Amino acid sequence: MSSDPGRPYVVAHVAVSADGATTGFQPDVARFYELARTWDEDLTLAGADTILAQEPALAQAGRPGPAAGGPLLAVVDGRARISAWEALRDAGHWSGVVALHAEHTPPRPPGRQVRELVTGADRVDLADALSTLGRADGVKVVRVDSGGTLIGALLAGGLVDEISLLVHPCLAAGQSTGFWYGAGRVASALTLVAVRRLPGGLVWLRYRR
Repeated sequence: MSSDPGRPYVVAHVAVSADGATTGFQPDVARFYELARTWDEDLTLAGADTILAQEPALAQAGRPGPAAGGPLLAVVDGRARISAWEALRDAGHWSGVVALHAEHTPPRPPGRQVRELVTGADRVDLADALSTLGRADGVKVVRVDSGGTLIGALLAGGLVDEISLLVHPCLAAGQSTGFWYGAGRVASALTLVAVRRLPGGLVWLRYRR
């Protein structure tokens, strides 16, 4: 259950090195998404940078169409940088796509085929977006599939209920350009709720705030 009854339960599920990096090492992608099914999310929340990094692969991938019964995908795109909305919708992973914009987001192409949710002035109001999606779409569980920038913003806003870290047996050190908690650090007490050792030296840690 969410710590705030007015919004969905939010899980940040991240593959990290032993020093907390999200880049500079090769994650076990198959294991990561196998564990992601734990929450059976109603909504996958991603940042624009995460989606932009996937656009070349999306351009080459098949398009089976929206996944009936699958989660929604909401992308925080305050600067209107995403263009592959139809490819995302038809990728076969999600039932639909929502673009999260702010009032000052640059103008979008007319007739663009994507649902928009506009909230906040200069930046997307994440708390309001989550609450609105909870009311409008019956979203109860959100899994954040993104890098540290979005997770850091959610942590700063007190919007993360559970932190799930799939820790890999390596140190990214100077090879890393990002950490799962973003550029800032938000002091917060955590309660360890589960530890699981996995093949290949992986350790799965789950915390609640």
